[in-house]
Amino acid sequence: MRACRKQESGFTLVELMVVIVIIGLAAGAVLLAMPEAGGSLLSEAETFAARAKAARDGAILEARPAALRIGPAGYRLSRRIDGAWRGAASHAWVEGTEAELSGGLNGAVRFDATGLAEPAHIVLRRGDRRVAVRIGADGDVQVQR
Repeated sequence: MRACRKQESGFTLVELMVVIVIIGLAAGAVLLAMPEAGGSLLSEAETFAARAKAARDGAILEARPAALRIGPAGYRLSRRIDGAWRGAASHAWVEGTEAELSGGLNGAVRFDATGLAEPAHIVLRRGDRRVAVRIGADGDVQVQR
């Protein structure tokens, strides 16, 4: 006579622990991939840099100077039309962001009709994080971490 063994079903403790570890790793990866509340400082700097490049490109295409005036609340794009500076667009910084400009002219970065600029260095800060945007004399705009 053969001994019949009842077939067991279910998971072992080791299998359950492996699944819990995998779920924990996946949750950690999702948490690290999520953006900060209000957007990351790096993405804000990249957005500012893209708009500065667009201002430079617009100055070249329209053959008229453009300027970005940087202030504590945000920045404003202006274009030189008929001998006067006229506002084109305004953008606010994300809450908690502070901007500091060194270089430029009177708190503004100006691009001439050839795309050349007064060199400027803009530092964006939020809490203990800092990201810099450098604008070279040749009009090149770069984000520096």
